[in-house]
Amino acid sequence: MRTIENQVFDTERAFFGENDLLVKNCSFDGPADGESAFKECERIEVDRCLFNLRYPFWHDEGIVIGNSEMTESCRAPLWYSRHVEVTDSRLHGIKAFRECDDVIVRDSDIVSSEFGWSVRGMDMDDTSVEGEYFMMRSIDLSFRRVKLKGKYSFQYVENGVFEDCEFDTKDAFWHARNIIVRNSILRGEYLGWYSDGLTLVGCTVIGTQPLCYCRNLRMRDCVMVDADLAFEKSDVDAVIISGIASIRNLGSGRIVAESIDELVDCDAGNQTKIVIGAEKDCNAMAVGSSSGCNNAV
Repeated sequence: MRTIENQVFDTERAFFGENDLLVKNCSFDGPADGESAFKECERIEVDRCLFNLRYPFWHDEGIVIGNSEMTESCRAPLWYSRHVEVTDSRLHGIKAFRECDDVIVRDSDIVSSEFGWSVRGMDMDDTSVEGEYFMMRSIDLSFRRVKLKGKYSFQYVENGVFEDCEFDTKDAFWHARNIIVRNSILRGEYLGWYSDGLTLVGCTVIGTQPLCYCRNLRMRDCVMVDADLAFEKSDVDAVIISGIASIRNLGSGRIVAESIDELVDCDAGNQTKIVIGAEKDCNAMAVGSSSGCNNAV
């Protein structure tokens, strides 16, 4: 493997088609329009480098990036690439990771709108993220200890497991399929609308109108805070270990909760069961009967 150290590059396609390189302490910066530094490359290792120019990694395979920085000017830095690992790095360029396969991100800081679109396989640990439309239309995701702040996250994602995460994000998991979230905090409006196969275990859900129009929604030992007008037209199997501010127009299934302050717009034919207090089946009530609708339970 050839090593390149302590140099500055600003020419376009500086390493086009190169293989087996170790690039250390280099800067991709300067007055020239030096985009696409590592296009069509294989087996590239990058350590302690600065990227301040556009499109540095496109159509690559076998990329390892460590202790490096991609600035706000490093637009669309990783596209159409396979087998990529990023550790201890700052990714602050818009539209990082698109149409990539087999990605690992660890111990990094991401500030990037439209990050991770149409990615097939991403493993992310111990990373902070800011940005809108995070991970849209991606599949096969595994996240642990990730903190996220942004709007419209995880829309149309499929097949994901999220553990010990904290997401502060509006409209998260819309149209998501086959998603498991464990021991996480989900803060924001309109969580999980139109999802299919969303499972929440030991989670805290904070914010208005969560989990509406869901299919195959499962919740176990979750806490709901300021969660009003929840579960509209959803198919629900839930055990909530707190109260719920209000439930609107339930679909089907069964909900166990410590308390429910209000039921809103109950349909007459609705067969959903509400159980107040864990396992107190004697208090089960068919929503839609003449008693209970639009009143505190």
